Formats: sequence, C-alpha cells, structure tokens
Amino acid sequence: MELTYKDGNLYLHRQSEEMISVLARPCFPWSEPGKFITLRDFDNKEVQMIEDPAELDEHSREALKQGLSASDFVFQIVEISAVDTEFEIRNWKVSTVQGEQVFQTHLDEWPRKMPGGGFLLRDVAGNLFYIPSGDNLDSHSQSLLSGFIE
Repeated sequence: MELTYKDGNLYLHRQSEEMISVLARPCFPWSEPGKFITLRDFDNKEVQMIEDPAELDEHSREALKQGLSASDFVFQIVEISAVDTEFEIRNWKVSTVQGEQVFQTHLDEWPRKMPGGGFLLRDVAGNLFYIPSGDNLDSHSQSLLSGFIE
C-alpha cells in the first residue's frame, strides 16, 4: 500500500489495483490521536484501515499527514436555527464561527458527548461540527438541541 497527496487529494495505491482518491478520517480523534485512521472512498465506504501510521513508509506517512490536515477542520456551531427531518435525513441550518452552514446528517447520527464538554456531530459528507454545551447557546438553539441529546 502506498499513499500520495497531490492536487489537494489523498490517493491510495495498492498492488494490482488502480490508484483511488480517498478521505482520511481518524477513528478515535479525541482519545487516540494519530492512530486508527480509516481511508474512505467518496461513497463513505472504508477501503483501508491504518492502525498505526508509524508503520507506513516516510512518503506515505507524509501524504497521510497532509490528507488528515485537510480533513481536520471542525466547524464550531454558535446557533442552531432549524432542524428538519426528511426521509432518512436531518437537515440542519446553523450559524458557525466560520459563517452560515446548511448540512445533512443521517437519522442514526446523533450528537456525541465529548469528554471536555459539548457535542460532536458528523454530516453525511464527513465534516465535523462541534456544538458547545447547551448553556453556551441561546434558548431556541438549546430547545432544538435538547431533542437530540440525553
């Protein structure tokens, strides 16, 4: 297996297979940083698991590092305007530190409580959204969020 990063994309090349573009996602981004990286195709199907990047050759480690840097961006939600449910999908309309965002999550994707406080949510494209603890949100946002957390 070899990884290459070029033109803003991470590519996986395995023996006897053509090179494919993949997205690198940490499986345990908060508790095991730097280990257990999943490589996913654009249908979000896992094509390779990397248990320890230290076992990769130097070129592949550097490519993986660049691929992870591109995917490490986390939107920070400051207000939740609306959450609507359609067949198998939730549509979120939020304000983030980075600007207004509209994104979708699967119905079985719930905000995950983070050890340091707040919640983490992943959209259908794999983007991460951090929601601070409910006390930091306005009452309308807290009301919308309360239906999705314990």
